Amino acid sequence: MHEAYRSTLQLASPGGSVIGRIVDRAIGWLLRLSPDEADFSRRGFAAGSAVARERLEGIGRTFISGYNHALATQDPARLASALDTTEPTERGFAYEGAAMALTLLDLLVPRRRARLAELLEGAGRSHTYLVHVGAGWALARLGRGEQDVSRALDPLLRWLALDGYGFHEGYFHPRRSFGEHVRPRRLTGYALRAFDQGLGRSLWFVESADPTRVSATLRMFDEARHADLWSGVGLAATYAGGIEDEGFLLLRELAGAYTPHLAQGAAFAAKARDLAGPPAAHTERACRVFCDSSARAAAGIADAELAGLKGDGDQPEFEAWRRRIRHRYSSEASSK
Repeated sequence: MHEAYRSTLQLASPGGSVIGRIVDRAIGWLLRLSPDEADFSRRGFAAGSAVARERLEGIGRTFISGYNHALATQDPARLASALDTTEPTERGFAYEGAAMALTLLDLLVPRRRARLAELLEGAGRSHTYLVHVGAGWALARLGRGEQDVSRALDPLLRWLALDGYGFHEGYFHPRRSFGEHVRPRRLTGYALRAFDQGLGRSLWFVESADPTRVSATLRMFDEARHADLWSGVGLAATYAGGIEDEGFLLLRELAGAYTPHLAQGAAFAAKARDLAGPPAAHTERACRVFCDSSARAAAGIADAELAGLKGDGDQPEFEAWRRRIRHRYSSEASSK
């Protein structure tokens, strides 16, 4: 499919024209995804428990629904109306899928006003974390870099697009990502760390929310990558759910020295949920285990650690933010 996507670059035309609308529709038809793409047996993922599989496959179908809606109607008001029919606690996944579709269209059929920017400045503001992540799926699908959409992204949250890149690679190429531990050659520096956070998130899906399998697969990676992978696992477990309290407790035990990274990922998830509302019961339960606090308190820590934020050398502000949150949880754990 990559070659099909690239070939459509030759069809790019100014947005708003009759030809432009025809091209948009044609590319939308070409890029549509079947809901079957979310089926774990098709993906080759671990079967896991029936409850976890149903939960995570449902998330995938919601993502695909949002993606296909965005291909079918790019009018911001009509798209928002369609996405907002999704059950509130699942709505972020629909916006994530829509962001992937709109970013693909921005890259393949560019127009004066970027579709992704319209989403971020409009109805997608409440789901800004997942919209940034969704943009990264498109970058991965086309083999493009974050700089290709940077003008539409928030300067701090732009690294979440690389997180989305990592999730895409783990979700669509699990053997290459988790068996061979391959990362894209085009990514360098801090982008590789953001990529690994997303890869850790995808691991939650690939191993069907099974803490033991997640931990075992993660530990096969070079130890230098463990911290970011655990951060991603914490984010996915907290935002997506799929397990009960005993599963969260086991995951925290398996994380061991990386528990602060698990907590940092959980705080990010809590912040994303808090921004979008309403709260999800599994996010609350996860934060009680990983952060020893309510989801609202964990989101508050993520907010508080933004104050006076500065980058450090080759580490961007995004990493300084993550480091502050980890330090907060490390300090709290050592004081008990």
